[in-house]
Amino acid sequence: MGTNPKTAAMIQEMVNQEDVEALKKCFSSRMEFGTAGLRAAMGPGISRMNDLTIIQTTQGFCQYLEVSFENLKERGVVIGYDARAHPPSGGSSKRFASLAAAVFISRGVPVHLFSDITPTPFVPFTVSHLGLCAGIMVTASHNPKQDNGYKVYWENGAQIISPHDKGISKAIEENLEPWPKSWNIEEALKSSLLKNPYKNIYTDYFKAIQKHCCHRCLSKSTFMKIVHTSVHGVGHIFVQEAFKAFELHPPYAVEEQKNPDPEFPTVKYPNPEEGEGVLTLSFALAEKEGASVVLANDPDADRLAMAEKQESGSWRVFTGNELGALLGWWMFHCWKQQNTDVCAVKNLYMLSSTVSSKILRAIAVKEGFHFEETLTGFKWMGNRARDLLDQGKTVLFAFEEAIGYMCSPSVLDKDGVSAAAIAGEMISYLSTKSTTLSQQLTTVFNDYGYHISKNSYFICHDQDVIHSLFERLRNYSGQKDSYPSECGCFSITAVRDLTTGYDSNQPDNKAVLPTSRSSQMITFTFSNGGVATMRTSGTEPKIKYYTELCAAPGLSDVTSLNKELDELVEAIIEHFFQPQKNKLQPKPE
Repeated sequence: MGTNPKTAAMIQEMVNQEDVEALKKCFSSRMEFGTAGLRAAMGPGISRMNDLTIIQTTQGFCQYLEVSFENLKERGVVIGYDARAHPPSGGSSKRFASLAAAVFISRGVPVHLFSDITPTPFVPFTVSHLGLCAGIMVTASHNPKQDNGYKVYWENGAQIISPHDKGISKAIEENLEPWPKSWNIEEALKSSLLKNPYKNIYTDYFKAIQKHCCHRCLSKSTFMKIVHTSVHGVGHIFVQEAFKAFELHPPYAVEEQKNPDPEFPTVKYPNPEEGEGVLTLSFALAEKEGASVVLANDPDADRLAMAEKQESGSWRVFTGNELGALLGWWMFHCWKQQNTDVCAVKNLYMLSSTVSSKILRAIAVKEGFHFEETLTGFKWMGNRARDLLDQGKTVLFAFEEAIGYMCSPSVLDKDGVSAAAIAGEMISYLSTKSTTLSQQLTTVFNDYGYHISKNSYFICHDQDVIHSLFERLRNYSGQKDSYPSECGCFSITAVRDLTTGYDSNQPDNKAVLPTSRSSQMITFTFSNGGVATMRTSGTEPKIKYYTELCAAPGLSDVTSLNKELDELVEAIIEHFFQPQKNKLQPKPE
């Protein structure tokens, strides 16, 4: 019962050392609860993830759910967790999940608490599958090892969107004092309100994703060598099982990285988006086994990266947009084989976020299905997918450039486990046609138009600089709402500002997508088919940019398209970012 002696000792030590800076860092401000929940370092204090802040957050969330759902005590919630741990403060995902369970159980709410680590997508799957009121996943995904997070799903199986974050935030502030039984994990774990969904969900999840296996006999007979790494996270056993569900030969696992390890000893950052460094051991194993494709999950297995060995012997790591193009093509290819009814295509939807490649739009225009764009982040795609499904539509695929893919409507969030199996089947299928992934990507671009993108960021810790950089773009000629009409030698045909809600493409100049004053985001469309978005990151001190050149089908001089995109990016950096003047640090190499 009671407080955590480790965090208490850490604070006492700071007081003894009179370490004012450290105390300020831990206590100056409470963690913000946003639509992505919480994410912060584990340790003592109200700005860190620890037993007390988890209890406070869960008490607020629980109270908010009590007000939102009359039948909360009948339906209950699900809680999952990854393998993160921070020995100095005694914090771990499993302990935080148990404390969250204790809070709900103390209020008579049934809790489905997984008895072991699971991928993040298991939580939204369980919410939808069992019809629960909400889900919590304790994970910091691909963040550095000292971090943890608390991610929240609503009854519709998607991550929460506004105004829920505000409501939960307010309820947390109103319930800071721990309730009498909130600390009591032992009692909660003995409660009849506690259920362990692990076995049933494990079975039902793999049954659900089997619906997306459309070449079973082919998979059985093709032996394609694939290497898989779970980067010291939770993915290993689940991806092995997913391949089995598709009757694919199991992938070779990277031995040094297959077991969960909160220290992430073999990588600098456990983020497969960082490409090469994270995949070094995978490439070595692939060379040894003679495999030509590598699949990698991030530590909570909700994202997927893919690389292929080229004829030159070097490895090509596909960008999130390129893998999105391949999976989008594949999902439609399989759907078309299974649906002969010509009219059915009118009911079909694909989604991607506004900073992701527009390749799905090009495929949709040519093939006759619907494509929709949402704001950045899977919470928007998940919620939009839910609306479309409720209207009887088919949502075939959704993706974002940050290597997030939703290939099955049974999880309304990104899912790196089902995506790995579906990619495995696509790779097997292409191998029977003697086609590589790179060749298939070229075919997709030839059929639907080249879409070449270049994304990066600058680091900036000064909020005032960020603010004035974006304000300058809004008042470019000195007048209010006078955006630039050109950037270097490139002329701008449209501007959309989702901070202020301005969109020059709309008849009344009002943007259709939701706007948010709290984050910066401006998109420029150029006369040459280029699109560029500049935005701030919600979780990091970055100003990001996303650029893409969309060429019409038939324009296939890749070298000149790449050159044109490079020149556009250089112009945007020089004229809009002004890194020298604003003292911006470039992305570290």
